[in-house]
Amino acid sequence: MTPFTEDVVRVLKSIPEGIVVTYGQVARLAGSPRAARQVVRILHSMSEKHNLPWHRVVNARGEINVPGEEAKAEQRRRLREEGVSFTEDGRVDWNKITQKADQPKKG
Repeated sequence: MTPFTEDVVRVLKSIPEGIVVTYGQVARLAGSPRAARQVVRILHSMSEKHNLPWHRVVNARGEINVPGEEAKAEQRRRLREEGVSFTEDGRVDWNKITQKADQPKKG
């Protein structure tokens, strides 16, 4: 694995349940802000092997952007199970994600 790939995997594994990020945010946190497409490639090729929470990553518009209707339905189902809300037009409701992230952690 390249250092960037290792950093992307680390960032992805750190995304808490119920939180959604964009491909660009992952790239920026991994040290290469212009590498969102690389994040997509890494997710596609390594999610299963590294048990990555691929479903917690969406495009910059808050849209589910995985190929295939079955995969889109699975991502939406997983996110809803984690308490993620969607707007009427099917995008992640960023306002509710932000509120959830700002709440203190239990424990």
